[in-house]
This record gives sequence, C-alpha cells and structure tokens, in this order.
Amino acid sequence: EEAIFLRKKITLLRAFSLLIGSMVGSGIFISPKGVLKNSGSVGFSLVVWFACGLLSMFGALSYAELGTRITKSGGHYIYILETLGPLPSFLFLWAEFFAIRPANSAVVSLAFGRYMLEPFFAPCAAPVPAVKLVSLLGYYMVLTLNSWSVTWSARLQTALSIVKLLALALIIVPGMMLLAQGHTENFQDAFDRESLVLDKLPLAFYAGMFAYSGWFQTSFVREELVRPERNIPLAVIVSVITVIVGYMLTNVSYYTVLGMQDVLASPAVAVSFVQRAFKSLISVVPVLVALSCFGTMNGGIFTFSRTLFVASREGQWPPLFSMIHIRRHTPLPAVMLMFPLVTAMVCIGDIYHLMNFFSFSRWLFIGLATLGLIVHRHRHPELHSPFKVPLFVPVSFTIICLFTVAMSFYSDPVNISIGCTMVLSGFPVYYLIIHRQMSSRCRSPFHYLTHKLQLLLEVVQQEIKTY
Repeated sequence: EEAIFLRKKITLLRAFSLLIGSMVGSGIFISPKGVLKNSGSVGFSLVVWFACGLLSMFGALSYAELGTRITKSGGHYIYILETLGPLPSFLFLWAEFFAIRPANSAVVSLAFGRYMLEPFFAPCAAPVPAVKLVSLLGYYMVLTLNSWSVTWSARLQTALSIVKLLALALIIVPGMMLLAQGHTENFQDAFDRESLVLDKLPLAFYAGMFAYSGWFQTSFVREELVRPERNIPLAVIVSVITVIVGYMLTNVSYYTVLGMQDVLASPAVAVSFVQRAFKSLISVVPVLVALSCFGTMNGGIFTFSRTLFVASREGQWPPLFSMIHIRRHTPLPAVMLMFPLVTAMVCIGDIYHLMNFFSFSRWLFIGLATLGLIVHRHRHPELHSPFKVPLFVPVSFTIICLFTVAMSFYSDPVNISIGCTMVLSGFPVYYLIIHRQMSSRCRSPFHYLTHKLQLLLEVVQQEIKTY
C-alpha cells in the first residue's frame, strides 16, 4: 500500500550517536595495550593517541566534504567508485567483505564476550570457548535487531552512546582524582628513547586508529540522513572532538593507576584499572564496556549493510542485496550476509592478529577515498559544495595513510601480506565476472535463485530514488 524505500530516519542526534557509538567501543578498552607495546613508552603512546585523533579529524573532515559532494550512501565504496572508478571500488568491496569487516566485527565481538564474562571469572581469565560463545550470541542479537527495525537500531545506538560516555567517565574521574593528589610516579621518564622502535610505530598507529575508527559511519547512511549537508559536518566535528578529549583523559587515567608493565600484562585493561582504583565498581565497569562493544557491533552492521546495498544497486554485487523487506523497510539480505564470515573469524581468531590483518586493507582504501576527493575537486572545479575543507587536510591525510600502509610491511609482514593477497585476489573476479557482466548488461546467471530467495525473504527492489 505504500512505497518501499529506506526512510530518512537519522536526525542530527542519531547521527551524533552513530558516530560516538561506533568510535567509543572496544578500541579504547583493548587498544591501549597495542599502542603501548608498539610505541615503547608511556609518553610516546600518548603522542600516538593524540596524533591518531588529529589524523581522524582530518579524515572525518575530508569525508564530510565528500558526503556533501556525493549524495549516495555507501561510504568508502561509493566515494572510490565516483572518483577513481569501478575497479578500485570493487577491490575495496572485495577486501571489505572477505577481510576488513568480518575481522573488525570479530574483534569487537570477542571484546564484548571477554568483558561480559570477566566479572564472573575474576581474578581468573574467562575460558576461551565461553568467550567465543557469548561473543557470537551478542553478534546474533544485533544482527536480528538490524533485520527487524531501522528505528529501533537507531534508538539503541543513542541509548548505548550514553552508556559509552558513562563508562569513560567512570575511568576518567578516579584517575584524575589520583593524579590531582600527586600520583605521578608512572609518568617518570615517560619518553624513553631507547625503547622506541620506529618500524613498530605503524602497528601502534593501527591500534590507535582502530580505537578512533567510526568517524566515517555517517557516510554509509547518507541517503537516510535528515538535512545531510548540515548534519554530516556538524555531527562529525562535535563527535571527533568529544572522543579525542575522552580518549586522552582515559589513557592518562590508565597510566596513573596501572603503570606501563600492568597495562602490557593485562588482557582487559579497563577491568585491571577498576580492580586497582575502584573495587566497588568491579562488576559494573566490565558490563558497561561490554555494552559499549555491543553498540559498536550495532553501528557496524547498520552501516556496512548499506555498502552492500549500494554496491548491489550499482551492479557490482548480486541484485538480491539491493532489496528491502516489504514491511520492515530494512535491507534484510545485506544485513544477513555477514553472518557466516563473522562466525568463522570469531571461532578461529585472536584479537591482535585480526587487528593487524584488517588494518592494512582498511587504511589503504580510506587513503584512496581521500585521494579521490582531491581528484574530484580537480575534475569538477565548478561544483559547489556546502562544506569545503582546506586542500592540505585531504592531502596530509592521504599521504600519512599510504605511508603508514607501506611501512607496515616491515612491521608485520605475515599478516600484511595476507591482507594484500586478499585485495589482489579481487582482480580476476572483477575481470572474469563483474566487468564482463556490466559491459554486456546481461541478466545474472543466478536469476532463478535470486527470485526464489526474494520470495522466501519477502524483499523487493527500492521503489523511490533517495539520492
């Protein structure tokens, strides 16, 4: 009885919640160990955290301009497609589906499971099979919610964003109180140059940028945003500044209470912090951290399903995934597609190896997307953009991203080579299937299967153009 399309249900508050809820997740609670380990000292780790925040701001501002120039949803994928062409955009889609997104979701899910079980097994570590089981249950709950309702997914994200900021406050406040009382012994000789290993710095940046990752999430849902030309830049600037301040204070609190060796030895830094500083909250903070991870999982599924939806609409992914449920108005097939890969990675994966594995591909393509902004400006100087950043912002961000990606081959050659191979494996797939199909405009060989799945899932093509 009514037209079937993705509604504009994301207001400024929901956009802000989506960004905060995606950035503040497992990263700040697991990445401090990775940043400290690869930077070598407390002082240099704090410099890395601030540099990652500044770099995230540069990237977020560049994406905000891209979001006002290119009116389609899809994030990295659509920006690369519109500026650099179909081949690099498909390589991104290939790497994102088979490596980046499932590994990222597995990292966040495992952090959720670990923190959720921590109060029940303290002071011992939770059994690995139990952590993985709870991780999968949490992921499946979020998957079900995103299949059911866009509105409820957005409301959950708003509520969990408040929980995330509360979790950070419970870490920051006692740390700042101890620091004000003169507990500065853990900051003595903070910049120990002998412990700094330059070829490990890219891995420190990967861990830090993982904690900040999420500043690009509004670009994935551009068509569902209310007043995107105003709300994208506003939400991006306010949320990234909020997170930079929160992360810096959180790390100072960690080091005030725990010290360098304690952070390196802890499997769950936030729990170790509470055990030392605030024993009365020993069972509360891990649950808040787990809920933070739950919100990050929700934001990740919400946004990546739109990438698959747009890629299918552009002819680079099977047509079933550009369909919408006739009553729920959710991109049901796109939401459900990640289910098997995330399940496999949670079952076999380790957090820190997974982090290095997907970071190479992610930052390579984010660097290419901001390079695309420079190209788009050059090609279309006549195009008026309601939001424009100085040219040095995308140029600096692109150079740093690509340089860090190149340097990481020296830091972790095994995992980075696997990530590189995953990207390159998309070349034959593109030329044998995608390019040929797009050139001939022929009907998909899986048309019969698509039709049957369409009937089973009760989904149809979008009826109204939203861009």
